[in-house]
Amino acid sequence: MGYAGNYEPNYIVPSVIANSTPAKAGQTPKDYIQDLDFYIGEEAAAKPAGYSYGYPIRHGIVDNWDNMEKYWQRCIYQYLCCDPEEHYMLLTEPPLNTPENREYTAEIMFETFNVPGLYIAVQAVLALCASLLTKGGSGAVTGTVIDSGDGVTHIIPVADGYVIGSCIKHIPLAGRDVTNFMLKTLRDRGEDMPAQEALNIARKIKESYCYICPDMVKEYLKYDKDPAKFRKHVFKSEKGSVHEIDVGYERFLGPEIFFSPEIFSSDFTTPLPEVVDQTIQACPIDCRRKLYKYVTLSGGSTMYKFFPKRLERDIKRLVAAREDFTQKKYPKLKINKLAVKVITHPFQRFAVWCGGSLLASQPEFLTSFHTRADYAEKGPSICRANPVFNQI
Repeated sequence: MGYAGNYEPNYIVPSVIANSTPAKAGQTPKDYIQDLDFYIGEEAAAKPAGYSYGYPIRHGIVDNWDNMEKYWQRCIYQYLCCDPEEHYMLLTEPPLNTPENREYTAEIMFETFNVPGLYIAVQAVLALCASLLTKGGSGAVTGTVIDSGDGVTHIIPVADGYVIGSCIKHIPLAGRDVTNFMLKTLRDRGEDMPAQEALNIARKIKESYCYICPDMVKEYLKYDKDPAKFRKHVFKSEKGSVHEIDVGYERFLGPEIFFSPEIFSSDFTTPLPEVVDQTIQACPIDCRRKLYKYVTLSGGSTMYKFFPKRLERDIKRLVAAREDFTQKKYPKLKINKLAVKVITHPFQRFAVWCGGSLLASQPEFLTSFHTRADYAEKGPSICRANPVFNQI
C-alpha cells in the first residue's frame, strides 16, 4: 500500500489478521489481552494466546469479508494515516475475479470508508502498463503478461486494455516450489541444516545465487570439471546461529523447474515457454502477432538472471518449428515471420504497484474512477465492469 506517484509501496504488510477471542475459564489477565480488538501483519504473528488467526485473502481472492474490512481499516488509519474521504482508492484484483467480489468491495469502500472514487484494476493490466510506461511506449495496452509470485504463475493475454479471460492459463509452479525443490536437493546431498531454519536458508540461497542456464547438461559438466564451484557460503539465521553450506548445482537447478518441470514433479510437465505459446495461440488470430511481440514479466519469481533470455529463445524455437512445418506443407505459401520479444524493466518486482501508481498519478486517469455520486445513483453494480483505457 502507499500513495500514487511512488515507484515502490510505502508499506508491505502480510495479509494475516489476529482477532481477540472470548476468555476461557481459568485464564488470567496475563493470558488474555483485549487492549486492541485485532492486529494485522507482523504484529498479528507476535500476539499472545487469546487471539485467533486468519487469512482474509487466499490465492488473491477475498475469503473472509469481515476480516478484510478490518484489515483495510487498520491499513488506512494506522499505516497510511489518512482520511479515506479525501483520497481516491485504486485496488487490484487477480485474473477472473468474480463480479460479486467487486460489488462487495464497492460496498465497503463507499459505505464504510466513504471514498470519493474507486477503481478496481486487473493486476496483469497494471503490470503491462508499468512495462509500457517505463519503456517510454505509448498506444494500445496490448501484450502478454507472465506474473509469477510465491504461490502461482499466471500467463495473461491483454488486448487493447481488455484481459482475454478465456485464454488465461496458469501453472502450479512458483517461488515456493523453487524453494522446496532446492531444500530437497540440499538435504539429498547431505547438507547439515537445522529443521527450523532450513526453509529460510534455502530461500536465501534462491534469492542470492540462483540463475537460469542455457543448457542443463552442459551446466552440470561445468560444475563437474571445476569442483571449486561448490564453495562454502556462510548463512546467519534469524536466531543468530551461523551455518556453512556448499552451494553448487542448486544455483541453476532450482529455477530450472520452470523450463524442465519434470525434474520437480510428474503432476505437471509442460514447460513455461510452451504454456505461453499455447496461451497466445488460443487468442483471436488478429492480435497474436502483437502478443508475441510484447511479452512482459512481473513478480519476484521472474527476477532470475538470464530468465528473459532463456524464455525468449525457447518461445522462438517453438514458433520457428511451427513456421517450418507450415512452409514444408505449403511450399508456395509466403509466411511473414513472427517477432518474439520478452520485455524486462527496472520495476519488475513491483510491476503491478508501479503500473497502478504511475496511472493513478495522471490527472486524466481520474476520470475513469467510479465516483460516490455514481454509486449513490446506480449502486454497487457499477463496479462489475471498470472503464478500460486504450491510450496511456
